[in-house]
Amino acid sequence: MLKNYFKIAWRNLFRNKGFATTNLLGLAIGMTCSILIFLWVHDELSFDKFHQNYNSIYQVVANRDFKNQVFTDWNMTFPLGPALEKGYPQIKTAVATTHQQERVLEYGNTRLKKKGYTVSGHFFDLFTWKFIKGNPATAIADPSSIVLSASAAKTYFGNEEAVNKIMKIDNNQSVKVSAVVADAPGNSSLSFDFIQPFNYSDTLVKAQMNEWYNSSWDVYVQTAPGASKASVEKIINDLKTEHASKDKISTYFLFPMSKWRLYSDFKDGKNIGGMIENVRLFTAIAIIILLIACINFMNLSTARSEKRAKEVGIRKTLGSDKRQLRWQFLFESIILTLISFVIALAAVYLLLPSFNLLVGKHLVLRLSDPVFWTGLLIIILFTGIVAGSYPAFYLSSFNPVKVLKGTFIAGKKAILPRRVLVVSQFVISILLISATIIVYRQLDFIKHRDMGYNPDNLISLPATDDLNKNFPAFKNDLLATGLVEATTRTMSPITEIWWRSPSPDWEGKPAGVNIIFSGQTADVDYVRTMGVRMLEGHSFTGTPADSGNMLLNKAAVDAMHLTHPVGALLRYGSNKYTVIGVTDNVVMETPYKPVDPQMIYYQPGNLNVISVRLKKGIPPQDGIAAMGTLVKKYDPAAFFDYHFVNQEFEKKFLTEKLISRITNIFAGLAIFICCLGLAGLASFTMERRVREFGIRKVLGASVGQLLGLISQEFLRLVTIAFVIAVPLTWWAMSSWLDKYTFRVPISPWTFVAVGLMLLALTLLVVGLNTIRSAMRNPVKSLRSE
Repeated sequence: MLKNYFKIAWRNLFRNKGFATTNLLGLAIGMTCSILIFLWVHDELSFDKFHQNYNSIYQVVANRDFKNQVFTDWNMTFPLGPALEKGYPQIKTAVATTHQQERVLEYGNTRLKKKGYTVSGHFFDLFTWKFIKGNPATAIADPSSIVLSASAAKTYFGNEEAVNKIMKIDNNQSVKVSAVVADAPGNSSLSFDFIQPFNYSDTLVKAQMNEWYNSSWDVYVQTAPGASKASVEKIINDLKTEHASKDKISTYFLFPMSKWRLYSDFKDGKNIGGMIENVRLFTAIAIIILLIACINFMNLSTARSEKRAKEVGIRKTLGSDKRQLRWQFLFESIILTLISFVIALAAVYLLLPSFNLLVGKHLVLRLSDPVFWTGLLIIILFTGIVAGSYPAFYLSSFNPVKVLKGTFIAGKKAILPRRVLVVSQFVISILLISATIIVYRQLDFIKHRDMGYNPDNLISLPATDDLNKNFPAFKNDLLATGLVEATTRTMSPITEIWWRSPSPDWEGKPAGVNIIFSGQTADVDYVRTMGVRMLEGHSFTGTPADSGNMLLNKAAVDAMHLTHPVGALLRYGSNKYTVIGVTDNVVMETPYKPVDPQMIYYQPGNLNVISVRLKKGIPPQDGIAAMGTLVKKYDPAAFFDYHFVNQEFEKKFLTEKLISRITNIFAGLAIFICCLGLAGLASFTMERRVREFGIRKVLGASVGQLLGLISQEFLRLVTIAFVIAVPLTWWAMSSWLDKYTFRVPISPWTFVAVGLMLLALTLLVVGLNTIRSAMRNPVKSLRSE
């Protein structure tokens, strides 16, 4: 029986090459898109699962309640990690690490900046990394050791043995390579070129061991088998109460590894999602594109029912029942799907390198992975069954007596369902196109938000110890080149916030009110170099009095309800400050949220970042060359590393740009599939009405009249789809925009433009097919009558 099904299906496909080609192309494009999205989604869902302790690893996080808002903080105190390892049966191990840091690693003539972590002793017990050389148990036992990734070891030592080689870090510390581990997979939350242990004999580290208030570290724990999450959280909160009794605003909790990648966004202390929203979005797009391809198949199958009616009638007369006929038509659908799948798999193989560049990943076709084949099997069965189910039930229901008598009008019963399917396609197309436009407008709106400073011609570079020591001379020499307008130093780059704390006290501050402030320390010429606007007062002048002065931003003034901020006296800790100026709000972190209230101190000593503003019209390479020469002059061991601030700012939009690009591409492909099906449907409509066209032409109808006659039905369907799609899209995109504090309004003109574009596409596709049929000689179409 299966052999016969296969033979008949194969013959029908070759007999109807136009139908088969149209469906193959539509299904192949739909499946290609779905497989690519499936690979991306699978990679996102598999983050960190390679760790053996995946289900018992947590990061310690704090909700800090500042009354007006709850701030979720990933920064922990250093001694918390070691303290959690002592005498708690609920905790198997705990680890404290720095945030990812850049260090200059040197061996021989190779001197490069690499990224890594400084970690406490049980790092390789907690996390699972594949060791190529060395022993995990002893790899970081020696404080002067370093573990390299395979790619870093290759960079420095080529094919030589890396273990036991001596390297230099930042030109002031010698370390011995103790092990080499495989590069962190692309689906890892932690990635590194090196790992080095804390040196507990170091003066700074010793000082941090008793610092229970300064939070600048990451802390991870592995719970013991059977231990409840709540019991470990109680231990952590009790420890903090014991050692930091003045910290009344913090509540600590465990954030599981399973949520690090997909659920990393918090608002007012509550988890509100994260990357999972994009996973859901792209999964929905994949399903939508497949549905559009399936709808094409259904429409074209029912549209050509006249060609299959006699076949069904004869087979029923010869004894075939509905079940056999349904299996026959489903078998044809699945065969077509399988052929499309082979084409799609080849297309994915060819397109994967370009797709990887688009999404910034290293996705591969894992042909030996059962999960991969399970996903593909689901796609094949979903496509084959959904595409073939309705045609199978419809075609198998033909009355053989009416068919063979010639009184059966094929396709009549399918007109309403077919119209519903076409309207569904148009609704989906309008939704996708409108969503694409709104996402683009929102991204453009945020990108052009007033940032409060001028990022153009602004360059930042790290302030090393020697550069800090020689900064006045370095600054004078820079200005003497005539290429630089101004330069200053700050604690953090203008694009990042490294410090948050409770607000200072002020006269008239309500009791119990505590506002979260971001902090910045700066040198002279901060305002001038950054291009920050002063709203009141003035900036730092470099006089000794500046040590007791402070700048506030507009958000801070508003939050504190200061009527006359300049001259206001503030107390922060044991120090008193005078407000000498108010700056405009500067967007330092996310451009999607309001600016934090900010206080800016004067600090001319050791700072972390040097910012340099080049003069307008100066070729950037000239300014960079001058900076490089002077950095080498004042710190010969320094690694000259610089960043354009506007490029750093652009990195804040990487996720949104990815969403926009992928949505644009797949929305375009969905519309192409839709037009493909529309062309096929119009072609079959023309074929069914060829005699009617002949008669109308003989009676004097023009090509324009015939075009209007056929187009009006399709235009009616577009209009119905438009009426359904607009409120649906409005609701969906309003819900999506609600997560943004700064959002673009949804313009009715967006839908007008989409509607006109879809009408034009429909007229073009239907019109070309109609004109081709209308130009035929009516004598040929009426000869058999």
